[in-house]
Amino acid sequence: MDREHLDHFRKKLLAERAELQRELDSLPVRTAAEDIREGDQADQSSAEWDHTVLATNRERVRLLINQVDQALARIDTGTYGICEDTGRPIGLKRLEAQPTATLSVEAQERRERRS
Repeated sequence: MDREHLDHFRKKLLAERAELQRELDSLPVRTAAEDIREGDQADQSSAEWDHTVLATNRERVRLLINQVDQALARIDTGTYGICEDTGRPIGLKRLEAQPTATLSVEAQERRERRS
C-alpha cells in the first residue's frame, strides 16, 4: 500500500477514534448501586437493566476504540492492510468499508464457515 493510501486510512481512523471517544465521553458514568438504591422492585429492576445496557454500550465503544488503535499501530508497523491469515493484501474496498479489518473477505468467509 502506498503512502497516500496509508495517510488516507490514518485520517479516517483518527476521525473514527475521535467520534468514538466523543460517544464514550457522552455516556454517563454511574454505578449499579447509585441506580438501584430507591424505588420499588420494578424501579430497581428497571434501573438495573439501564445500568446493564449502559455498561454494555461503554464496553462496546471501548472495544471499538481498541480496534482503531490496533489499526493505527499496524499502519505504524507497516502491516496495515495485510490479511492476518493469508499474508496477502486486503482489498481497498474492504478497508474503505471497514478500516479496522484484519482479514480479507475470503479469509473472513473461511473463518465464518468453520464456526
